[in-house]
Amino acid sequence: MNVLLVTDCYPPEIRSISFMMRELAEGLVSRGHNVAVITAMPRYNLTEGVRQDEFEGLSFERGVKVVRVNTLPIHKVGFVVRGLAHLVLPYLFFGKSLQHIRDRVDTVLVYSPPLTLSLVGTWTKKYYGARYILNVQDIFPQNAIDLRIMRSKTLIRIFEWMESMAYRNASRVTAHSERNMDFLVTRKGISPEKISVVHNWIDLAPYINVKNTGESRKKYGLTGKFVFIFPGILGPSQGLELVIETAREVKENPEICFLFLGDGSEKERLQKMAAEYELANVVFEGFVSKEECIALMKESDVGLACLSSKNKTPVYPGKILAFMACSLPVAAFLHAESDGHRFISDAECGYSIVSNDPRSAVKLIRKIYSEKHRLSEYGRNGLRYVTANFAKDVCIDKLCSLMSRNIF
Repeated sequence: MNVLLVTDCYPPEIRSISFMMRELAEGLVSRGHNVAVITAMPRYNLTEGVRQDEFEGLSFERGVKVVRVNTLPIHKVGFVVRGLAHLVLPYLFFGKSLQHIRDRVDTVLVYSPPLTLSLVGTWTKKYYGARYILNVQDIFPQNAIDLRIMRSKTLIRIFEWMESMAYRNASRVTAHSERNMDFLVTRKGISPEKISVVHNWIDLAPYINVKNTGESRKKYGLTGKFVFIFPGILGPSQGLELVIETAREVKENPEICFLFLGDGSEKERLQKMAAEYELANVVFEGFVSKEECIALMKESDVGLACLSSKNKTPVYPGKILAFMACSLPVAAFLHAESDGHRFISDAECGYSIVSNDPRSAVKLIRKIYSEKHRLSEYGRNGLRYVTANFAKDVCIDKLCSLMSRNIF
C-alpha cells in the first residue's frame, strides 16, 4: 500500500509528536508499505548541534521518502502572521506532494494540529481516490477559545466551519483517548461509527536501554538536588506560571529543584518571573537530543506535567508516557477534564491535581518530597502500565487495520 503521512513536524525537530511520526512511518515501512512524509522544513525545537544545518527538500531516511517544505514562520510570531502561515500551509504541502509523489496514494494520514492540514487530506482523497484518516491530537479551535487566544467571533465561526468540514471529509477520524473520542462525538457531532481510539504510543527500547549514571546531573549542576523535570514546549496551554509560583513557595528547601528543558513562546516570561522572585531552585535549559533528554529524565526524581486550568478538552501531555517509560514517577498539574488524571490513577504511577489551586500545588510538591520512599514503586508501576497499554506495535497495528478497511 502507498501511504502519505502529513505532519507539520518530523525529526530532527524535538517534539513527542515528531518522534511518533517517524516511528509510524518506519513502522509502516517494516510492515511492507511504501511511505512518503510531507512535513515542514525544520526550523524550531532543534538542538544547537543541528540548528545551523541545511536540509534537503527531498531525502530518503530509513526507507521513508521525506519531503520537507519551506513555510512561513509559524512559531514565535504574532497571531496574524501565524494565522496566515497556517492558511497557506496546505497549499504549500499539497503542491509539493504533487511534485514529488508520482505514484497512486492509497491512504493519506493527516495529524492535526494544525487543523488546516486537513485540507491536504481532503484534496489527496479527491485527487487519488485515497482513504483519508484524520488523527486529532488537539481539538482546535476549542483549545484556542478556552485559552482565550482566539476571541474574534468571526474567526471562531470560520475555524469551526473548517473543523466541521475536516471531520465530514475524512474517511475515518482517530482520537488518542476515550474521553477525547467522547468529546468529539457529543460536542462535535462525529458519528460513533466514524471515529476510533488509537492511543499515542511510545517506543520503549530507547528508554529502557539508558542507564542512570549520574553524568547528566553533573553536567547541569544538579548533583544532590531533588529534581522535578519538565521537558518540552513552554507555551500558553501549559500554564507553567503555576510551577514558578510553586517554586517560590518551596524555595526554603535547598534540595528541591525544577528543571525546564525546552523552549516556547512563554519561556522568556517564565525566566523573568524566576529572576524577579530570585529563584535559585529553577533551572532553564534549551532543547537537547532525545538521547540526552532520556538520560536527564532517568536521573531526575519526578517527571512534571502541567496544563492550564483554562483548557476544557480531555487532552493530556504526551510526556507522561515518556516518564512512565523511564520508570519515573509523575507529578501532574492538569485541568479537571484531562484524561491524564485517569491514566495516572489507573497506573498508580504518581500524583495529579487540578491546576487551578496554587496552594494544592505547593502542598503536593512538599508531599512528594516527604514520600521519597514511595517513588521507586510508582516508577515501576508506570513502566508496567505503559508497556501493557501504549506499546508502539499495538497502536500501529490498529492504524494498519483502519487503513485496510473499506471506509470510504
